[in-house]
Amino acid sequence: MLTPLLHFDSDLFLTINQDMANAFFDWLMPHLRNPYTWAPLYLFILIFSIKTYKKRGVIMMIFLLSTFGAADFISASVIKPLVKRVRPCNELTLQGEMVSRIRCGSGYSFPSSHASNHFAIALFLIMVYRSRWKSITWIAITWAFAICFAQIYVGVHYPFDILCGALLGSLIGYALARLFFIVQPEKE
Repeated sequence: MLTPLLHFDSDLFLTINQDMANAFFDWLMPHLRNPYTWAPLYLFILIFSIKTYKKRGVIMMIFLLSTFGAADFISASVIKPLVKRVRPCNELTLQGEMVSRIRCGSGYSFPSSHASNHFAIALFLIMVYRSRWKSITWIAITWAFAICFAQIYVGVHYPFDILCGALLGSLIGYALARLFFIVQPEKE
């Protein structure tokens, strides 16, 4: 059962990595996965939340940082060392087929920490802001998806790494948002 799934995962990876290649994506995707690209957004969220919600905003940002920290720790320090899946850019059987668009790195691939972290952040933000801004759902999901897609396109993750990382992060983001509402209930 696992072998056909891994073959499908590898084939889908190659479809995204090779068949979707174009000059615009070659330029854009490395930027989308770079945390410095998003630093202004992170700073905006921090300032906006604290300025708008005062003490509740500070607590919200502590929970958001905890959400990121939990997703990163569980994906990178717990699951990756247990699974030990080699990144596609380091997979010897793919060397002649795939295009590596960034430096590969030596870490493991499963699950994607980028996917875990960004979907955790996205779900947390959706949960805490959706009562006031309905459009946050599509904005946050699109943002997290774009970053995750870039991980496949540049050659550092398989689609299954992304899917599982996104699910893990979504669960963590949801759980910590629920905990935040217990600690800081919304005022009616």
